[in-house]
Amino acid sequence: MFHLFATNAIEISPSSKSGLAFAICVYILFLFAISLVASRRVKTESDYLIAGRKLPLFLAWGTLIATWFGAATMFAAAGAVRDEGLRGVVLDPFACAGTLVIAGFFFARPLWNRNIFTMADFYRQTYGPAAELTGGLIQVPSYFAWIALQYSALAGLLELYFGIPFSTGVLLVAVLTLAYTLIGGMWSVTLTDSFQIVVAITGLVILTSATLSDPLLGNGNPFVGFSVLFEKLGAEHPDHLRLWPDYAKAGSTRTYVTAVLSVLAAWATGLFGNIPGQDLQQRVFAAKNANTASHACILAGVLYLAFGCLPLILGFASLVTHPGGDLEPVAFLANTYLSPAMLVVFVLAVVSMIISTATSAVLAPATILGHNLLARISFFQKRKPLFRDRLSVVLVSLGGISVAMLGESLMGLLDIALSIQLSALFVPVLCGIYGRPKNQACCVLAMLFGCTAWSGTYANEVFSPAYPQFLLNMQCIPSDFYGVTASIFGYGLGSWISQSAPPKSFPPALSDKTVPI
Repeated sequence: MFHLFATNAIEISPSSKSGLAFAICVYILFLFAISLVASRRVKTESDYLIAGRKLPLFLAWGTLIATWFGAATMFAAAGAVRDEGLRGVVLDPFACAGTLVIAGFFFARPLWNRNIFTMADFYRQTYGPAAELTGGLIQVPSYFAWIALQYSALAGLLELYFGIPFSTGVLLVAVLTLAYTLIGGMWSVTLTDSFQIVVAITGLVILTSATLSDPLLGNGNPFVGFSVLFEKLGAEHPDHLRLWPDYAKAGSTRTYVTAVLSVLAAWATGLFGNIPGQDLQQRVFAAKNANTASHACILAGVLYLAFGCLPLILGFASLVTHPGGDLEPVAFLANTYLSPAMLVVFVLAVVSMIISTATSAVLAPATILGHNLLARISFFQKRKPLFRDRLSVVLVSLGGISVAMLGESLMGLLDIALSIQLSALFVPVLCGIYGRPKNQACCVLAMLFGCTAWSGTYANEVFSPAYPQFLLNMQCIPSDFYGVTASIFGYGLGSWISQSAPPKSFPPALSDKTVPI
């Protein structure tokens, strides 16, 4: 088990604590009301899984940025930039913002035109049912780490402000997320996301402005504070402003090469690991047309980068104003600079960020589980699609709870979630849209080889003391590179094995919008 915050529970007055608790309860009830209204739009499985492919631009980009703007962006990135500088946040927000732009330019239109519900449908339609099954079995558990990240972040906040034990907080957050997602599916998630991202950004802007107004920085003027902050960072912590490793400080060529490869792996994981993600493409599928899907991704990527830099500013500011001690920058600064009323707004903003991301993180794998995997089992074939989909939401939530209780660093959880998808799923998606040939052997071998290579080398990184020296020498190359290389090899091997067999065209599973729920 791990804790999000290094500090103990913050001491606030009983009246302030009661007011904060009341505000959170009212806010949650308001979100439930939105979800209930959204549930009236659900008439078919298409409505539940991809909002009937009816989302306009403002809802499509709103739910995209809300999905991205979660615990990793707010808390983990602020802590990482305080400890490691800009190299600690290459993955999020920089690379993760880039993946939205890349998706908008190169993947949104061709994927929307497939008229599918899930990425597993894409594998079936492009390669065959074996590819659908393999991709689904890999992708569903890959989301557990990301879900656990959101549960852990909000549970840590409850522990910080109310002293609620971490494990109890995880269960409370999981139940809350489960309820939202069950009620109205994609419509519920989209409408609550679009409202919550406005609250989230408002709270973050207020906290950033208050922090930059500190007497040590802007002395009441946040714009002056921004300029002073980076002057002080350049003088006192110049290495924190580097995006690239410094050879002079590396100590040896091997250490420098390892550092460079680590940075490149972070860029690759962030830029391409999200491309096969169901959470991203589910919003692409839900857009009302291909142009809307593309524009929503690009707009969300630009705005995500802009607002995602605010937690980085908070992390840097905490390093200047409170250089000593082990603290969680965002929560510490909020408690230091915000009035009781503004603290309520901030906490609601954090709750908004995490819940919006958590609901999306739960719905994405549940969609694949119910629509593509459980539908293969005869018992569930006799049940209505909505039963399968909602049961899948429950099962995925339990998986997220299990990982949250095991414990891992927040950025570590995000890295695991993206690395699995990059290593096993990116090559089949890229080649499925732009490459040749296309057959089941190509896809399945690419998935299996990539997943196996990543798993083995990642285990080598985690359990290195137990491995012999020749395996330890492999650690200079990040596991993501082994995974992608193995996936490319697997695709090529499958192409060679099946070169005499012409590719077949398979329809997506249960893609008819009129399937009753």
